[in-house]
Amino acid sequence: MNWISFLRQYGPIPRNNNMYDETIHRAAKRANLSPITFEHPFEQRVLALFSPQARPISTILTGTAGDGKTHLCRRVWETLTGDAQGFGDPYVHTSATFADGRSATIHIIKDLSEWAPQSGQNWDPEKQALLELFCRSLFDADTDQFFLIAGNDGQLIESWRRLPNSELVQWCRDLFEMLLVENRSESPGINLRFLNLSTGRSAELFDLALDALLSHEGWRQCVNGGDREFFGPNCPIRHNYELLQASLVRKRLRFLFELCDHNDLHISIRQIWLLLANAILGHPDAKDSLMRPSDIPSLIEKGTISKASLYNNIFGSNLGETRRLGLEVFEYFDRFRIGYETNNHIDDILIFGDADEKYKKHFDLLMGTDPLYGADPLFRAAQLQYVEGAEDDDGRYRPFLEQLTSKRRGLFFTIPESLEQELELWDLTVFRFAGEYLNRVLPLLRTGRAVEQPILARLIRGLNRIFSGMLVTSDRELLIATSISHSGAKVSR
Repeated sequence: MNWISFLRQYGPIPRNNNMYDETIHRAAKRANLSPITFEHPFEQRVLALFSPQARPISTILTGTAGDGKTHLCRRVWETLTGDAQGFGDPYVHTSATFADGRSATIHIIKDLSEWAPQSGQNWDPEKQALLELFCRSLFDADTDQFFLIAGNDGQLIESWRRLPNSELVQWCRDLFEMLLVENRSESPGINLRFLNLSTGRSAELFDLALDALLSHEGWRQCVNGGDREFFGPNCPIRHNYELLQASLVRKRLRFLFELCDHNDLHISIRQIWLLLANAILGHPDAKDSLMRPSDIPSLIEKGTISKASLYNNIFGSNLGETRRLGLEVFEYFDRFRIGYETNNHIDDILIFGDADEKYKKHFDLLMGTDPLYGADPLFRAAQLQYVEGAEDDDGRYRPFLEQLTSKRRGLFFTIPESLEQELELWDLTVFRFAGEYLNRVLPLLRTGRAVEQPILARLIRGLNRIFSGMLVTSDRELLIATSISHSGAKVSR
């Protein structure tokens, strides 16, 4: 199945082809498939800077690895030349005629780290001369040389730091640092647009990426070519694909991206692809922890389908701990501690709900409706042993306690909105007030309205207690205090 093999390349395999724009295009061509793409939020803005209808403006694309810089360079190249194939080298250039009738040369350096020399090596004279030409062009209103340069923020500054020093090079380096630190896209009188792709919202990228993935033509291969087991009713790949289409699952997953955005934790497009591929294909017993179609019959026979749970895969639990925490998106999501936090009501439902009438209604609704990842046979057997067993003196109940973590994660994505308050959904995370923040604070701030006084009062009271170290009740004024001891220190603990 070409589609599943291709999708695996986006996941957390040792050498994933989604690392580079050019390799994913080659992999797609080999599989006779289209790459999974969407219109980048910055795309129209970048294309407008090199539109034949206007005078071009030299542009720097920066940000973290995987933000789509090479893809945007490719789109500019295709727009200028109409050639989708001639974009293989780190540096390409072309001539174009613009609205004022003048022709100009457009230089595209699609990956500064690949094009610049390694640290400690000397610059190639031609490459050095090209960057110095770029520096001069920024201050020449009549220039016919324009540049599109892509480089990660650290590599960008480092490349200019390693150029032979001159007044112009120093000035440009200071300019780039100022634009980066102050989050500005331009400086008066300078022919440059400085676009930091990491300022884009991860939640918006998630929406675009998920729509592109779910609507990709490759899924038709699975529907048309599936057999009784692969993409059949008990196939975990199919079940994960369908769960990602569920509006509630998508909404809760988007909440996590949105909270990352508001905590200044940017998740790149590359990391989003990695998470989504892992969410659909993850299984700890598969090669590289990602399932293939040929794995499905064996997993069904062994009764280990529940280990492929989307709810666990979203947090990278199919991967080893070192591998998982080495991937940015899973390290960020791990901070929510979903699955490890809970409350008594939720755990009572999970542990006693199948036998206790007090909790059975909720248990049947939340667990009984999903035979693959809810109250599956492995869970029911471990649950019965736990409830009827004696003291856990030999670790026999560890499997059930581990399954509790998985089931709590499932509940975070499946508790209906009508039960959020009753079951206290956000108790399943360390951010117990995240729901209140998303629903009662952010919408007001976005429209310029005042936040409710009770929420403000709670915040002020909490800050006052932090600053003063005392259980003060004042919530109408903010108390700024210094430490009694070492009060002269520059930083007060």
